[in-house]
Amino acid sequence: PAYHRDVTVQKYGGKLPYHRRPVTAKEYTDINALVLRELKKAPRFLAACCESDGTNLAILTTAPRGFKSGDRRTWFVLFHNVAGTGYYLSPVGLEVLVDHGDLHVSRWQLRQVFYNGRYFASTEDLEQEFVAGALEVVRLKQPQADAVLGSMKPRRPPGSPGPLQFEPQGRRYSVRNNHITFQGWSIAFGMNPNTGPRLFDIRYRGERIIYELSLQEALALYGSNCPGGMSTRYLDGSFGIGRFAYELVQGLDCPYTATYVDRHYLAESDTPKTNQKSLCIFEHDSALPLRRHFSDSQSFYYGGLRKNTLVIRTISTLINYDYIWDFMFHSSGAVEVRVHATGYISSSFFHGRGTDYGNRVGPHTLGTMHIHHIHYKVDLDVDGQLNSLETQDMEYEFVKDPWSSQNTIERPYLRRKRLEKEDEAAFPLNAPMPRYLSFVSPNPNKWEHPRSYRIQIISFAGKHLPTNSSMERSISWGRYQLAVTQRKEEEPTSTSIYNQNDPWTPSVAFADFVNNETITNKDLVAWITVGFLHVPHAEDIPNTVTVGNGVGFFLRPYNYFNEDPSVDSAGSVYFSSEQDVGACGSNPLACLSSAATCAPHLPPFHFGGFLNL
Repeated sequence: PAYHRDVTVQKYGGKLPYHRRPVTAKEYTDINALVLRELKKAPRFLAACCESDGTNLAILTTAPRGFKSGDRRTWFVLFHNVAGTGYYLSPVGLEVLVDHGDLHVSRWQLRQVFYNGRYFASTEDLEQEFVAGALEVVRLKQPQADAVLGSMKPRRPPGSPGPLQFEPQGRRYSVRNNHITFQGWSIAFGMNPNTGPRLFDIRYRGERIIYELSLQEALALYGSNCPGGMSTRYLDGSFGIGRFAYELVQGLDCPYTATYVDRHYLAESDTPKTNQKSLCIFEHDSALPLRRHFSDSQSFYYGGLRKNTLVIRTISTLINYDYIWDFMFHSSGAVEVRVHATGYISSSFFHGRGTDYGNRVGPHTLGTMHIHHIHYKVDLDVDGQLNSLETQDMEYEFVKDPWSSQNTIERPYLRRKRLEKEDEAAFPLNAPMPRYLSFVSPNPNKWEHPRSYRIQIISFAGKHLPTNSSMERSISWGRYQLAVTQRKEEEPTSTSIYNQNDPWTPSVAFADFVNNETITNKDLVAWITVGFLHVPHAEDIPNTVTVGNGVGFFLRPYNYFNEDPSVDSAGSVYFSSEQDVGACGSNPLACLSSAATCAPHLPPFHFGGFLNL
């Protein structure tokens, strides 16, 4: 580099107070040491409640850290820690509030203690109450590794292997540096250490469809009758969605023969770190026709095409949760974006009216209700940078039948509308939305319809934080399931890593992006929120499963082409009743028995994901 300059004021409109900084590993280490020192002041209580001296308890952070700008007071939740299992399901009922705002570590203080529904000024007060017999203690045994709640160790010996996907004649996509090509698709991929996966310059058949497709933020907001749980609103970008995308397990996280790519980042260090094989690319046979028809009248034939999709995947482990991020590219010209949540639920100690905030999933474990809301940026360039926004939906009209005028027909008709301003194009979360919403080009296709791409959202989002909340502006992107704004260089992201620890004065407030500017023939960006409400239940033990816990959206061509572009696919199948369907020359399916006669040579299994932790 030949020079550097500070763009903080230009980017954020002012200087950034130091208290907004993310918590570093060193800060957590110092906090843990403070908590352990304070726990030693309550030895008899710890021995009675937890069979512990404090050293074998895990300490889990919450966030944000207070109630007003400048606060750095965090509730930490304590759990039994058993090696090889998820401690998140074993709370001991003890939580501590630590004030770590002072720049001198020696001045940090433990401000409050919570245990089993009661609050204390200090661990000494807690100990005194216990010794005096004035404290109700739930005596927990130190859990054993073979019987602990949430163990993922197999309970049965390995069975026969399941179906294996492989490419009988090699990969049909290519990866060179950060560039992928696949059957007309061209994609540049990357990983931001904070916000995670991002794609650029997405082209199909040589034409750019999307300039930028990127994850922006992942919010997990909890309810509980314990202080740590009730105050938790994790903004995972502050922790590092891309930074904590670790090595993928071949054959489980991705197909065994997928292409695995290293990702690099710079955080809390003078030298870059590498997460090996932390992103995978593969072609996926969905075992579903993309399209097909069997003709049983007039003429007899079959035509179809397998639904093979290029998938770009990475998985982030953000404390207890694992998010599977997928970007999929179809031969129909459609792009599919999907996220699945798995991993461990977060929990609170079960006491009092805990079931008002979730379900009991263990002897003393409350699975706490929460929402997952995910935000994406989609900078579509449909047949050029200048686009408009059009909606289409259906209505019924009651008309007399024109051939007799004796009867009434309820006739559906199409209602089209061009949206002119940003305020019209900001659709509140969970409110009714037009069923068809498209970015349209000024240019028509062969049939005189504007070349367009449709946005189709698949989401079951919970309720957004009330707008009168003091921290709502920091996550104001969550007000909208979709908001379309003019693209601006000074509005590159919908949030900031600094919003987590000062949500009361957000460094970036997405609500300010929506200011009723014109969206007709402009360079536009779609900001999309997807998510779901999760009320943990017994079947979330040991882990939340991906089944039913996936949301996302499609970007689908809508009159962009003159016909379905997949008709040009070399994998198309067609045969008639007059053909020999077993002939390889006329039916590619008949070639499979010879093309795939040998099982693939698989490389040895390797995993090095624990090496750099």
